Amino acid sequence: MVTDRVGDFIIRLKNAGAIGKTSVLVPFSKHVEEIAYKLKKLGYVAEVSKAKEPYHFEVTLAYDERGNHKIHDVKRVSKPGRRLYVPSHEAHTVKNGMGSRLISTPKGVLTDGEARKVRVGGENLFEIW
Repeated sequence: MVTDRVGDFIIRLKNAGAIGKTSVLVPFSKHVEEIAYKLKKLGYVAEVSKAKEPYHFEVTLAYDERGNHKIHDVKRVSKPGRRLYVPSHEAHTVKNGMGSRLISTPKGVLTDGEARKVRVGGENLFEIW
C-alpha cells in the first residue's frame, strides 16, 4: 500500500516518460486528480481520462515535436514525514521560470505564480521542470 499518493503519482509520470510510454494508469484520489488537471493545464500532461479499471484514472503523457518527454525531472518537497508549508510571498519560481512549483492551498492546487497572484500560501507539494 502506498502512503504517499502524490509522490507515487509524480514518479510514475517521470518513469513512464523515461521509457517512452504514451500513458500511465494511476490509482484514483481527488487530490491526485486535481494535480493531474493542473499538470495538463501547464502542458506536462496531454490528457486525463477515466480508466476502464475501477478506482483508477489514465494520464496520457505529453511529448514535444522531437519526441522528448516534457517532464525532465521532479523534486518532492513536502513529504509525509515532513510537511513543508510556504507563504505566498516565498513561493518563488523554479529554474528561472522554466519549471513550476505546485502548492496545495485552501483554494485548491495552485502553481507558484497563481499562489502569489491570489496571495495564498499552503503545502509546498513538489517542483517540476
